[in-house]
Amino acid sequence: MIASPALPAVASPGGANLLDTFAPARLRRTLRLALKSLWLHRLRSLLTVLGIVFGVCSVIAMLAIGEGASYEAQEQIKNLGSQNVILRSVKPPDEQKVSDRANQSFVLQYGLTYTDIKRIRSTIPGVTIVVPSRIMHDYVWNISRRVDCDITGTVPWYPEMRNHHVAIGRFFNEADMASSASVCVLGAEMVDTLFPLDSPLGRDVRIGGGYYRVIGVMEPRSKVPKTDESQAGIQTAAHQMFIPLDTAKTRYGEVLTKQRSGSFEAERVQLHEVTVKVATREQVVAVADAIKAVLSHHHKKKDYDVVVPLELLKRAERTKQIFNIVLGSIAAISLLVGGIGIMNIMLATVTERTREIGIRRALGAKRRDIVTQFLVEAVLLSGAGGLCGVALGIAIPMLVTTFAGMKTIITLWSPLIAFSISALVGVLFGLYPAMRAAEMDPVEALRHE
Repeated sequence: MIASPALPAVASPGGANLLDTFAPARLRRTLRLALKSLWLHRLRSLLTVLGIVFGVCSVIAMLAIGEGASYEAQEQIKNLGSQNVILRSVKPPDEQKVSDRANQSFVLQYGLTYTDIKRIRSTIPGVTIVVPSRIMHDYVWNISRRVDCDITGTVPWYPEMRNHHVAIGRFFNEADMASSASVCVLGAEMVDTLFPLDSPLGRDVRIGGGYYRVIGVMEPRSKVPKTDESQAGIQTAAHQMFIPLDTAKTRYGEVLTKQRSGSFEAERVQLHEVTVKVATREQVVAVADAIKAVLSHHHKKKDYDVVVPLELLKRAERTKQIFNIVLGSIAAISLLVGGIGIMNIMLATVTERTREIGIRRALGAKRRDIVTQFLVEAVLLSGAGGLCGVALGIAIPMLVTTFAGMKTIITLWSPLIAFSISALVGVLFGLYPAMRAAEMDPVEALRHE
């Protein structure tokens, strides 16, 4: 056996040759040789690393953006209440028109009624709380300032049922309901427009010819659900204001009018939305099915919609899993392309260094030494690309959150998995070029020019 001049053969106590072991000194020497070889071809090494960088970066960034979007969707659905069933009035495609000849108007009758609530309460077990709501669309004024707003007439326990709480002041109570008090609670988004310089509490706002005293401001809408219009059944404005339900009935009545040129149209809708709370989460689906049966029996037309947040939550979780699989597959393809780039460069490197391989083999280097040398170079390329990709993958979601306002969540496992995969790519795609280098005949390699 011919020992390498740099590392003379030394027998260990057990009789094994230290050259046959992967000692720290041997590892350091191999790393130095690998770094020197990569540094000699800096541009080529950089371009090879970029494939791994973008692959790892895309894995982390896409999973972070997907995780953030999924989290927001699930939080919005949770805010609707996992034990709630939400009923909404929906204008049917061929709405029923009742001609009112005296006033030359059309009254469109559809939607949920107070009778529907009584039927649900009396016939369906498991229903504990019901929150009726009426929604009117109008301008809200403070002197010369105005906002286009949805005015929601509801009950005092609305904030607890819908997880939309008061940030400043208070919500109206049962005494306000009983007296049909002219009080209101503003949405946080409309305060800056109506009251840019001072607090709205205790001030009056005007709707049509009526005035309402501001007693509270709700928390920002970013913390409460923003459901799709197709699910809502009604279109909602950017701003929302709350008044007692009895006040809404007194001020607006049951017929909501829309002025048109030469005439007007009116809609007769008793309730636009009803939130039903179920005693236990296990009863939600059964109660929702029972409500659908009751409503379908007493409504000739499909002028209502039933939204079950629990079902939406389960659907969102399944969507999240599919989304992660799709994003992970796309990112895996990027890493695969990066791995192919590493293999291509390593094969070219083996061809260029054929004579060097022959000299090393002639001086006593074993095949596994050659394999180790080229494998270390491949792992260094993929490892450096993985580290840069992790740094870039963590930075991009932060930039997206800062400049685009989208929520992103970087889980602990995504950088770890991405970096581990990049290192594995280096091993897998560097193994074949390394073995090909080790299989060279030393004599033929020395003849190579």
